[in-house]
Amino acid sequence: MASRQFATFEVDGQLFGVEVHTVQEVLSYNEYTAVPLAPKAVGGLFNLRGQVIAAVDLRVQLGLPRQTLQGPVMNVILRGDGEPVSLLVDKIGEVVDLDDETFEPPPDTLSGPTRELVVGTFKLDGRLMLALDVNQAVDTYRATN
Repeated sequence: MASRQFATFEVDGQLFGVEVHTVQEVLSYNEYTAVPLAPKAVGGLFNLRGQVIAAVDLRVQLGLPRQTLQGPVMNVILRGDGEPVSLLVDKIGEVVDLDDETFEPPPDTLSGPTRELVVGTFKLDGRLMLALDVNQAVDTYRATN
């Protein structure tokens, strides 16, 4: 049985996951520089060991109110095709091993911006984990912005 590892995190109480191979690192950070005229999903920029990283507010991408960037904020830094990009999330979870056989398409009840970001679901101990499409999640020029 084939399996994949997912790094999990929460936004607004909902459990999300991305495949571990797409994650560079996870960290808490608290100094962001605003980006004038940027799409509203861009939470800001920060310097990570000499590299400037754009922080995308996953709450905004999901159609929720913007996260306040006061104090430490959790970041899931993703490896993209180009430069690393951070997703701002509410809470970091665990790394889980999931069998491909338990993967299901997004439920019909899932709608709005979330539907565009989710590629499928996995059931975990009474919770539903929504598997994110990393490229869609960091696309700040989506129609919701």
